[in-house]
Amino acid sequence: MLFTTATFAFLFLPAALAGYFLLGRWSARAAAAWLLAASLFFYGYWMPEFTLLLLASIGANFAFGMRIAAARANGGPAGAWLAAGVGFDLMLLAYFKYAGFFVDNVNALLGTTWSLGEIVLPIGISFYTFTQIAYLVDSWAGKVREVRPIHYGLFVTYFPHLVAGPVLHHAQMMPQFAHAAVYRFQGANFSAGLAIFAIGLFKKVVLADGVAPYADAVFAPVDAGLAPGAAEAWTGALAYTFQLYFDFSGYSDMAVGLSWMFNIRLPFNFDSPYKATSISDFWRRWHISLSTFLRDYLYFSLGGNRKGAARRYANLGITMVLGGLWHGASWSFVLWGALHGAYLMLNHGFRAWTARLGWRRALDRSRAFAVLAWASTFGVTVVAWVFFRAETLPGALRMLQGMAGFAPPGTDAGLLLWNAGLQQPVAWGWCLVLGAAAVALPNSNALGERLRSALQRGAFWRGVVGASALLGAVGLVVLNTARDSVSAFIYFNF
Repeated sequence: MLFTTATFAFLFLPAALAGYFLLGRWSARAAAAWLLAASLFFYGYWMPEFTLLLLASIGANFAFGMRIAAARANGGPAGAWLAAGVGFDLMLLAYFKYAGFFVDNVNALLGTTWSLGEIVLPIGISFYTFTQIAYLVDSWAGKVREVRPIHYGLFVTYFPHLVAGPVLHHAQMMPQFAHAAVYRFQGANFSAGLAIFAIGLFKKVVLADGVAPYADAVFAPVDAGLAPGAAEAWTGALAYTFQLYFDFSGYSDMAVGLSWMFNIRLPFNFDSPYKATSISDFWRRWHISLSTFLRDYLYFSLGGNRKGAARRYANLGITMVLGGLWHGASWSFVLWGALHGAYLMLNHGFRAWTARLGWRRALDRSRAFAVLAWASTFGVTVVAWVFFRAETLPGALRMLQGMAGFAPPGTDAGLLLWNAGLQQPVAWGWCLVLGAAAVALPNSNALGERLRSALQRGAFWRGVVGASALLGAVGLVVLNTARDSVSAFIYFNF
């Protein structure tokens, strides 16, 4: 079920909210159980059979967590139970997400024809698997212990984050369910949440879906074998750069807004990443929950920066390659991750070099250097997104060749957009407007916090903001429903 559909907005969400707050007046446990049931229905609406897989994963991880906690308390083999739990999670993920990729590569290498048949990727499996791995590691470290299966199930399945994140930590969610006030309607939270939901809906329905045809018009034929000219290659790359941003940022805003309506706070997953002035800064702003997970549970586990510069750079590379592979089972994602690993190595190496020369403080104070740093960070990010979007490696290489101005002789500079019935000036207009919005407009996280704080002080404005946001959201849902097709969020594929 998509946040942008009439089924979600006009049927599921009102029912989920009504049941949650009505039951919350009677029993917090009943309200939590209702939200758990609603979240399972939300997930199963897409493909019911995978709900059983989700429940099996939840049950197994809850049992592993209990075993780990008991072993810690009694001096038992907590580490062995942790290894078993993480192994179970990784095996599920490996089969559904990577088995076909592995077999295809073995066949290509050995000339064999092995097949596992069609394996359908369960939606959200990467997110709920990483969420539960973090829970098991935190249980082993003695940071958490959950004995209430309803709360644990809700922590994993909570519908605003289930299928496209953020990747949650137990400590970010579970304490909230212990407060009775969470289950009582709060006007300021509801109105502010509805407003942020409407902003996210606008980002997805109007901005991301509006620019998407320009990306598709270039990438699809290039993957099929055509070569783009420089202008079209950059058009496609920039259009996808902004489509992806407003698609995923829009989803994240909607998840935060929906959660505020239920009096629950999700961690922010975006912090204006296209304002970043270094690739390290970019990864502190883009998909924050995944970056934090990779840092805390992979990079630090590999040794982080504690074992010398060479090991630090190797750990960065390994972390980013595995982060790329997390996004999808293809060499394009591996190369995307490897590129970002190389970017991070260069970034840290440059900072260390300028610090040794005594230039660091002057560079940090220089406005000209800040502009140059921003432009170079944005540029290399756009280049990397080509591998993220292209369906084939040859297609990605043709895109990069076109962007570098090395299109083959005889390439028709405007053929790809013309074939799709699109115009180059309109495409540049989209990219210019969306680029300005991503770089110059206020951050929606900060805007939401200010709005929520203001509404807590004024009952009249709660109604005004709530009514305005409701009208805007209804209009956007109706607009989206009236289209020939409804597009899913890009990160649903991961």
